[in-house]
Amino acid sequence: MDDITTQSGEGRRSRGEGRGAAARRASRSGGGAGPAMPYITRKIAPYEVLDEQGLQLIERNADTILEEIGIEFRDDAEALELWKNAGADVRGQRVHFPKGLCRELLKTAPSVFTQHARNPERSVQIGGKATVFAPNYGSPFVRDLDGNRRYATLEDFRNFVKLAYMAPSVHHSGGTVCEPVDIPVNKRHLDMVYSHIKYSDKPFMGSVTAPERAEDSVAMCKILFGDDFVENNTVLINLINANSPMVYDETMLGAAKVYARHNQACVISPFILSGAMSPVTVAGTLTQILAEVLAGASFTQLIRPGAPVLFGTFAASISMQSGAPTFGTPEPALVSYGAAQLARRLGLPFRTGGSLCASKVPDAQAAHESANTLNMTLLAGTNFVLHAAGWLEGGLAACYEKFMIDQDQLGMMQKLAQGVDLSESGQAMDAIREVGPGAHYLGCAHTQANFQTAFYRSALADNNSFEQWEVEGRKRIEDRANALCRSWLDSYEAPPLDPAIDEALLAYIAQRKDSMPDAFT
Repeated sequence: MDDITTQSGEGRRSRGEGRGAAARRASRSGGGAGPAMPYITRKIAPYEVLDEQGLQLIERNADTILEEIGIEFRDDAEALELWKNAGADVRGQRVHFPKGLCRELLKTAPSVFTQHARNPERSVQIGGKATVFAPNYGSPFVRDLDGNRRYATLEDFRNFVKLAYMAPSVHHSGGTVCEPVDIPVNKRHLDMVYSHIKYSDKPFMGSVTAPERAEDSVAMCKILFGDDFVENNTVLINLINANSPMVYDETMLGAAKVYARHNQACVISPFILSGAMSPVTVAGTLTQILAEVLAGASFTQLIRPGAPVLFGTFAASISMQSGAPTFGTPEPALVSYGAAQLARRLGLPFRTGGSLCASKVPDAQAAHESANTLNMTLLAGTNFVLHAAGWLEGGLAACYEKFMIDQDQLGMMQKLAQGVDLSESGQAMDAIREVGPGAHYLGCAHTQANFQTAFYRSALADNNSFEQWEVEGRKRIEDRANALCRSWLDSYEAPPLDPAIDEALLAYIAQRKDSMPDAFT
């Protein structure tokens, strides 16, 4: 993979396919590398699965969990003391919450906020009608462009940051897009944060694997943005997983405290495999999710009232035969739809979904499972979407070809979210009058004026005849994605970064790395 960016742009072509045809197809589509699309402002209503009676039932049950069963805040004396002082009943490491306490604390949390990018034109809104797509997160393996499944490296990490930067429909650089296992565990976060800053100018995420790594993430952002700007604005969004069922551990609590104190956003996100980490039922899972989010999100307001926080969930079903997670299935979709409704009632931005699948390669299973999840993600009214591109093998692998296929689909979601155009041009009455009965619209003035933007055109899908597909090499979509990925990486150009800031960042990284021995566990 080290030489990926030096390989030929389109790869070898066979049986008469020319570079011009592919270039024309890419330039016509909404999916080729080009000007970034702004974050989505949805013009379609969210799809809702619960009525008022159902929502109130789940909210009552969640209150019962909080009051009678409680949530554990493990190995964090400060957190327990804060809850005690706030009026909670603390018994050992388990916190029992009086009814209404968490909701009262959450009144200070913003329903909408801006995450600032180093390029102000790339800043994103989190909340309201906005949807922001961020790439894959957390995979220790990659499936590379030579078809190998192997451990991820820092070079892979940088490549995925570059691809996310170039993808028009990806609005965010993400966080741990893959885990660079060739760098010591206690130092790799420095390289990852630096890579987001250096190779992209889109907003990004910080490290949550230890409180001191969260502090490093904030410190590097202060070099980039300035101390005052960071303390008074949000430049980082960070994933804080509940250790379901009903536990927050010291690592997640430590990172949450760092980010909340510095006014940076936390996604409080129970990680749920239903049947193992929550009940097998949709209603039971939703109840547990709501209780866990209420406890975790309100904790950020104990740290700093007004700190931005998101209602998050990652929900998957499992095979009751093997215990393996399954994706693209109906039950997690119902969970996400319901959780989105609960988030809106709390007035919190919402995170779920992505392009999730269990397949080991970017095949038909990967496509249908990802499509099922991605459509639900948009229709639920999700505000922040992790794993929107590149996810494979239940999240164990980040795949280059899958990333390219997914980002193409994200462009389609962008188009769908625009809703129905009811302008004079959208009504098309002039076209209907011009054509009249029995003719066709191909040559009319309205079609000629709108044909380039009327329909989303994929840079990867092949809609030509069988004969033309055969002449052009009988290429599957994975082959076309592979060639397009190589082309993007070959043509990548880094966004400008102030040399003084770059120098200061590198000096900080060197000082921090020199201050500690390497650790690989």
